[in-house]
Amino acid sequence: MKTASAASFSVIADGLNNTRGLSFSPDGQLYVTEAGTGGKGACVPTASGEGGSLCYGTSGRILKIGNGQVKPVLTGLPSIALADGTGGGGPRDIQFDATGKPYILVSYGANPSYRNNLGNTALGKIITPDFQTNSWTVVADLANYELLNNPDGGDVNSNPLGFVIDGERLVTVDAAANDLLSVKKDGSNLQALTIFPDEILNNPVFPPAGDPSNEPGQVPTPTEPPPAQIPIQVVPSSVVKGPDGAYYVSQFTGFPFPEGGAKIYRIGADGKATVYADGFTQLTDLEFDIAGNLYALQYANQSAWKGNFDGSLIKIAADGTRTTIWSGNGLESPNGLTIGTDGSFYISNRSDRPGQGQIIRIDNSKSIPEPTSAVGLVAFSVFSLNWLRKRNIKGVGVWGVGIEN
Repeated sequence: MKTASAASFSVIADGLNNTRGLSFSPDGQLYVTEAGTGGKGACVPTASGEGGSLCYGTSGRILKIGNGQVKPVLTGLPSIALADGTGGGGPRDIQFDATGKPYILVSYGANPSYRNNLGNTALGKIITPDFQTNSWTVVADLANYELLNNPDGGDVNSNPLGFVIDGERLVTVDAAANDLLSVKKDGSNLQALTIFPDEILNNPVFPPAGDPSNEPGQVPTPTEPPPAQIPIQVVPSSVVKGPDGAYYVSQFTGFPFPEGGAKIYRIGADGKATVYADGFTQLTDLEFDIAGNLYALQYANQSAWKGNFDGSLIKIAADGTRTTIWSGNGLESPNGLTIGTDGSFYISNRSDRPGQGQIIRIDNSKSIPEPTSAVGLVAFSVFSLNWLRKRNIKGVGVWGVGIEN
């Protein structure tokens, strides 16, 4: 182990409401999604039925950060949240295609059949905005796809969290539906590319009985022995395209959020998922740099129910070496990650705290190598040079609304 060099950590925006995904436009401006704090409109039950209802409002926004200013460029977007504004679902991710056209992914986090109670809303859909007229057009209804098809065969819930633009296709993960979806930019040919089946968790560690939990029914009582195994959902949280043309998907994991239990999956042309790297805890986003290094954003270094939300930014080099770029020290419940042209990292921080969300910048620096996982790491060196240039355990997600865990 080497001693980490000091890295630069700065806050470039503060006081945000459930800030999530972020992306640079072709002209170098940083765009950020705010899921909002819901509102006083109609309400729907959470996926687990615990913690109260998710109530509707239009507090979602898109912000532009540039020239030292933070400016709303799209307002009135749909948002649902608990009464205290936490667990917000709404604008979740933003990406720009090769022509500079923006696309926005709007999360949801409940059973799609309840959406009719909220009116004609963009929750659970991909939209294209017009920043000049403060309006948008629906491209695809991902939540309705889950309602009609339910590819994983589990409970019907939808919470799309991240997407990537791949030529004429929009490829997105639905955390609650446990699948990878593809749709053309004109809204046609919406289909599931990959389905993530439940995984078996050995020797699960639960919160102590009687502790507050979004999953009280899943915590063993003091009079019963803890199970040796339980099935948990994968909960895919983001997707990027790698230099080899494959898709790479991060895993948040389902309750009880096992430490070291999160993986990064590689999805090849055949749609089959293989483990590229493992041993992480609650991943929320991935990003490649131009040299083929993969960066993983870790929402919390410990199981979320422990209440310590110090997160990490971890680099996985082409040869498999892992390096912690930053851990804790102000990095708390991070959610979205993007890399600037200067090589700096931009992260949505404190993403689960209404009014306390931040956008931070971490300058690239030397850092502490971590041992690679003993299992599930595929060397990247074979192609990195070519790229130089539901059993369903569900609940209100601690990092997003209604995640089906």
